[in-house]
Amino acid sequence: MLTSKQRAALRSMSNEMDTIMQVGKGGIGEELIISVNNALEARELIKMSVLDTAPVTSREAADQLAEETGADVVSVVGRKFVLYRESKKKKRIIL
Repeated sequence: MLTSKQRAALRSMSNEMDTIMQVGKGGIGEELIISVNNALEARELIKMSVLDTAPVTSREAADQLAEETGADVVSVVGRKFVLYRESKKKKRIIL
């Protein structure tokens, strides 16, 4: 669980990031969960977006992916959301 100061620091880091994955009309499947898991291990902080054709909202997608991968939801704004999980092997972000 993140504190509000940690969440604010992560949110400011994510402002300059590009979205690296999208949730599309297929929704959240096993392949997407594996990809998100791998990206979190490599980067710790990722930004994703939800397409208009997706069957879930950005809040639902963020919550579901966070639960499936053991990550924390940093922020949800419009169709974009940011997830954070500390890497086990390559810790980059010090909170």
